[in-house]
Amino acid sequence: MSKIIITDSSLRDGNHSVKHSISLSNVKRYCQFADRVGIPIVEVGHGNGLGASSLLIGMCPHSDDQLLSTARENLNKSKLGVHIIPGLATVKRNIKPAMDIGVDVFRIATHCTEASLSRAHIEYLKTHNKTVFGVLMMSALAEIDDLVENSKLMEKYGAEAIIIMDSTGTYLPMDVADRIKALKDNLSIKVGFHAHNNLGCAIANSLIAAQNGAEYIDGCIRGFGAGAGNASIEILIPVLEKCGYVSGIDFKGTIAEADDVLNYLVPSVPSPAPVNILTGLNKLFSGFEKPIIKASKLLGIEYSSLIFELGNRKLVAGQEDLILEVAKKIKKDNDILQ
Repeated sequence: MSKIIITDSSLRDGNHSVKHSISLSNVKRYCQFADRVGIPIVEVGHGNGLGASSLLIGMCPHSDDQLLSTARENLNKSKLGVHIIPGLATVKRNIKPAMDIGVDVFRIATHCTEASLSRAHIEYLKTHNKTVFGVLMMSALAEIDDLVENSKLMEKYGAEAIIIMDSTGTYLPMDVADRIKALKDNLSIKVGFHAHNNLGCAIANSLIAAQNGAEYIDGCIRGFGAGAGNASIEILIPVLEKCGYVSGIDFKGTIAEADDVLNYLVPSVPSPAPVNILTGLNKLFSGFEKPIIKASKLLGIEYSSLIFELGNRKLVAGQEDLILEVAKKIKKDNDILQ
C-alpha cells in the first residue's frame, strides 16, 4: 500500500468558520486527540496563518505564541505545522518566534501566480534546516502552465513539497487530475492537495489527487473549515484505505472523535449551502462567505448578484474590505434603476 501523509488543518482552516476564535482549551484537547491517533501533521493558528490577526481579516483572541505553545505542549508524535503568507507574516516578527516554540513544518503560501513572494521566507527556513513546503492558494485562478511555473520557483527556493489549494472549492476530479499530473511530471519534489467542498467534491478530488501522485493530502475533522468546509478526515482515511493507500492514523479513534468534536470544537458541520456553491462556481475564496452574507443583509441586496460581481472582479483572499464597497455600488445602481 502507498503512504499518504495527511495534514490536519482543523485548528487553522477551521478557525475561519468560527471567526478565528478557537480557544486554547480546545487547541489542547484536539492536539491530544490528534497525537493519540497518530495524525502526522497538525496545522494550528489564525485562519490566514501567522501574523494575520487584524481588524480587516479578523481578530483572534489569542496570540500566535499562545496557540502554538499550547499545541506544542500537547503534540509528542504529531508534527506541528503553520501556514504563513508573506506580507502578513515576517521572518523577524513571526517565523523566528515560531521556530523557537518548536514548529516542525512551515508552509509558505502565496497567491497561485505570485510564488516569487515566497523566496525570502523559504530560503531563510532552509538555511536553518527547517521543513518547508510551498503552497499555492486560489489555484483555480491559474492555468496549468502557470501553476507549474510557480511551483518550480518554490522548488528552486528550497521547498520540499508543493501543495496546491482549491481555495475556492471550484475543481472537479478531472481538474485535479490534470494539475497534479502536470506537477508530478515537472517537479522533483513531492506534491500535495488541499480541497474545499463547495461543489461537494472534496473527498473525490482528494482521492484523485492521491491517484495521480499526490503524497500530501489536507483534511479537517468533520470538514471543519472555511465556507463549505474541507475534506473530512474521518471519511478520507477509510476511502484512501479502500483504494490502496495507508495514512497510519487510527480510524476507530478518529471516528469516535468525529462525534465528540461537536461538543467542543465544531459548532456546526459545514455543508455546501447555495452561497458556497455560487462562490465555488465564481472562483471566490471560501472565507468570503460570511462578509458576503453580512454585506448583502446590510444593504438589502441579493447575495447572488454580489457574488457574480465579485467573481467578475476576480477578488482574492485579503481583499475582504472590497466586498462591502462592491455591495454599495450594486445597491446604488439598483436604486437608480428603480
